Amino acid sequence: MELVIAKTAGFCMGVDMALHKLDNAVAAPPQDATIYTLGPIIHNPQVLARYKEQGVLQTDGAKPLKTGDVVVIRAHGIPRNIQSELEAQNVTIVDATCPKVKKAQILIQRQADQNKHLLLFGERDHPEVQGLVSYAPRHTVFESLEELCAHEIDSAETYFLAAQTTQDRESFNAVREYLLKHVDADMSILDTICMATKDRQEEVRELSHKVQAMVIVGGKNSGNTRRLAQIAQESGIFAVHVETAEELPLKELAAFERIGLTAGASTPSWIIENVAQTLRKALPDKA
Repeated sequence: MELVIAKTAGFCMGVDMALHKLDNAVAAPPQDATIYTLGPIIHNPQVLARYKEQGVLQTDGAKPLKTGDVVVIRAHGIPRNIQSELEAQNVTIVDATCPKVKKAQILIQRQADQNKHLLLFGERDHPEVQGLVSYAPRHTVFESLEELCAHEIDSAETYFLAAQTTQDRESFNAVREYLLKHVDADMSILDTICMATKDRQEEVRELSHKVQAMVIVGGKNSGNTRRLAQIAQESGIFAVHVETAEELPLKELAAFERIGLTAGASTPSWIIENVAQTLRKALPDKA
């Protein structure tokens, strides 16, 4: 078996930065302070388990925290009202929002301040999306072009388009073309999809045509990882999304001589390496 590992597999800049900030807080906590993350810092259960072992707790921001506690804002960002509630408490806030998400928030607010209605391409229940729409009082979230087409457009509204930073670039382009053609040729289009996301998706598309099977590693609740798996599956080859090496379907993978391996932006290198080692050991080179 030949294993081809994607160059873009693993942590993106935003995740790496967020965990670095959390690590710094854990390394030097204020006296008698509890360290919280506002929701999961990233979407990877194995990483979260390690922080839990170090005493890091999660909060949803609903209940007051004690004076001096440290709250690390998740990489996905948070809604404006939660941010305001935190700032009203006597706690230390560490903002670990991904810079790409922060930029998207700012761009959306600028358009919304011009009395425009946000059309957001994203997963409505995803924490990043919930944060983004809080910057636009009038907004519509849709998860597919089909859902958008079924939505009734108000001719009295001025719309603008943005996307969750980890959305599929090709799907977003199809949405953009539809809106410019059928709704408003002059509509403001915000390019909020992260370049790292674009690069990962393009590499998966290319790699899927060079291998017989794909293994995608990352949290099952990770939107960007799920999209990588979807892209691989849409290529027509065997593709599987696993969180750890223990989930690998080795019997099925044994049928393939060339396997591609990639991972989501919140998947640590130690998990990727463990998966790679397991594949190499269980499926040795047939030559």
